[in-house]
Amino acid sequence: MAILSIQSHVAYGYAGNTSAVFPLQRLGYEVWAVNTVEFSNHTGYGSWRGRALGGELVTELVDGIAGRGVLSQCEAVLSGYLGEAGIALAVKQAVENVKKEAPDAVYCCDPVIGDYDRGVYVQDGILEMFREKLLPLAAIVTPNQFELGLLTGVDLSRPAGSKGALNAALDAVHKSGPKTVLVTSLRRPRGGEIGMLVSESGGIWEVSTPEFAFTQSIAGGGDLTAAVFLARFLETKNARLALEQTASSVFGIMEATYKSGQRELRTIAAQEELAAPSRHFTSKRFVAG
Repeated sequence: MAILSIQSHVAYGYAGNTSAVFPLQRLGYEVWAVNTVEFSNHTGYGSWRGRALGGELVTELVDGIAGRGVLSQCEAVLSGYLGEAGIALAVKQAVENVKKEAPDAVYCCDPVIGDYDRGVYVQDGILEMFREKLLPLAAIVTPNQFELGLLTGVDLSRPAGSKGALNAALDAVHKSGPKTVLVTSLRRPRGGEIGMLVSESGGIWEVSTPEFAFTQSIAGGGDLTAAVFLARFLETKNARLALEQTASSVFGIMEATYKSGQRELRTIAAQEELAAPSRHFTSKRFVAG
C-alpha cells in the first residue's frame, strides 16, 4: 500500500516532503510525493530561492498518478505546507479522488501555518483554507500548539491546559471533522520538557520528553512527526500507541541532531530511531489545569 504525500520540497536540508518521505519509506511504505513548492532551503534561514508550484500542477500530477490505475492502492493522503491558498483546493480534489477509488483511505492534514518563535509564515488565505476546506475532510489533523490556537480561535498563548483552553480547542477541532487530533510541540507548565498529545473519542493522552536547548530553530520536526504518526497509526490502528512510538522516534532524532551541533535534522544518520527507538516514552491521560 502507498501514501500520497503532498507537501513542500527543499533541495537542501529537511522540510516538507524532504522530511517526511524517508521516514515513511523507512517504516515500510511506498510514497508518492507531490511537491507544492520547490525551494532551495526552508524559509527559516531568512532567504531562499524557488517558487510555489501552484494547484494546477499538483492536480496534473495527481491525475497522472490516477492514470496509472493505482489510486485504489493508496492507504492514506498526507498534506503539509501548501505554499499558496489555491493549492488547498488541489489537495481537496486529490483526497476526494483517492476516496472514490479507496474509500477507506485516511486523510492526515498537517496544517502548517506557523509557530510561536516565527509567527505566521504562510500566505494570506491559507488559514481559512485549512479551516473551511481541508479539516472537514481529514480523519487526522496534526497542528502544533500555535496552529491549534489559530485554527480554533482559542487563546493557547500560555502553557497548554490553562483553564481548560486546550480541551476547548480540541473539542472545536473534533466538531469540524477530524476524529483524531495530534498536537505537537505542546508547551506544558513543567520546565525543560516538551509534549505531544492525541485526542480521540476514547480520551486524551499525553507524552512528555526532555526538550533540547537548540541555539537555532530546527525546521522539519513537525513534518517528521506527522509522517511517523501517520505510519504508526496505519500500522497499529491505535492512536495512543502511535503517539508513544512517534514521541520516542522524534526524541531520538532530535537528540542526535542536538548532539551533532547541526541546524538540519539528522534523520538519515539516526534512522534506526525510526524503526526501533532507543528510548521509549509512555503516555498518560491528559488532565487540563
